[in-house]
Amino acid sequence: MFSSKASLLQTRSPMASIKRTIMTRTKQNSLPAAYYRGGTSRAVFFKRDNLPHDRKQWDSIFRGVIGSPDPYGRQLDGLGGGISSLSKICVVGKSSHRDADVDYTFVSLGIKNNDVDYSSNCGNMISAVGPFAVDAQLFPLDGEDVESVSVRIHNTNSGKIIHSSFPIVDGEAAANGDFTIDGVAGSAARIQLDFINPAGSATGKLLPTGNSVDIIDDLPATCIDVANPCVFVRASDLGVKGNLTPDEINTHPDLLLRLDSIRRQAGVKMGLAESLAAVPGSIPKICVVAAPSASDERDISQSQTSTQIDLLARALSVGQPHKAVPITVALALAAAARVPNSTVAGVVAGKPAIDEAGITIGHASGNLLVGANFGDDGTLFSGTVFRTARRLFEGRIFWKAENAST
Repeated sequence: MFSSKASLLQTRSPMASIKRTIMTRTKQNSLPAAYYRGGTSRAVFFKRDNLPHDRKQWDSIFRGVIGSPDPYGRQLDGLGGGISSLSKICVVGKSSHRDADVDYTFVSLGIKNNDVDYSSNCGNMISAVGPFAVDAQLFPLDGEDVESVSVRIHNTNSGKIIHSSFPIVDGEAAANGDFTIDGVAGSAARIQLDFINPAGSATGKLLPTGNSVDIIDDLPATCIDVANPCVFVRASDLGVKGNLTPDEINTHPDLLLRLDSIRRQAGVKMGLAESLAAVPGSIPKICVVAAPSASDERDISQSQTSTQIDLLARALSVGQPHKAVPITVALALAAAARVPNSTVAGVVAGKPAIDEAGITIGHASGNLLVGANFGDDGTLFSGTVFRTARRLFEGRIFWKAENAST
């Protein structure tokens, strides 16, 4: 017995043990970064100049920072939060566009997989881009007594321009204010976001398929590209209620699978990919719409009756039910409501708008007013929403190399 054990010990490779020790003791990587809440999302912000010049190195950095992939779905070893609205990166730098002050690149990361997606914009996080540009001195203020600014942002994902207007206090983006948004506790300074010529963000067309309605899986669906490509289907056509909670969507026996099938087919029809498997996880967004009722107890308790909102919306983001509504989806909804015969127009047709400034959307966490400004010829000039944002921390962020083991 003794000789057998000694023999076993002799056959073990000392180099393997040494290599394992070296890998576990590898020094962590770090970079200057900041963490911001933007609307109903959060993201890690990097200055473009602080990242490697070779963009091929970005993916591993971003995965390490956020904590992906995580088979447990919690991203505990990073700054993600286990849901799509918290698994985000924003990169801001000097503008490459003549009509903008800064460039902004949005990155969406998978939670349980290795996906690092640059294909879409994030309307919620863009509300923090202007404040970050000011706080990080990427947007110089004209004098010490500046009380408000308008930062012109070039979103490199879509090539579109967004104007972000907000107050300034002592040379920094204001955090305190009396403006509130549903889905975020407390009040903050109001940020106005004007999306300039938002149609055709990825496809170059308001209606990428050329139709106001396409039939997908035997259901009418509207494919539209405003701020992000989106597809809208009616809850009634799916045989579900329009006021489902995110948990109810998750536990429904087949709703997520049906919506993903529609989304992927819409992505191919819109020209975003050549095959269903190649459709990106982040676009097109898919959203279920429905008319609010006057007497449903849940609509009453959430202030989402037919006298308070124009329609109900339940959106998915990277395969997960969104806790509120992506701002890009809200902008697309506002535009789709003005497209004759669309699935959205069919929901809101025949009744005056709750607010003349735009369309009032009831989402999973509350209500949102969003405006879409059309010309007489039907051209979409701009979309406007109001959000809040706040700097949570800044300093250095640490991550482990992907090949390090523990």
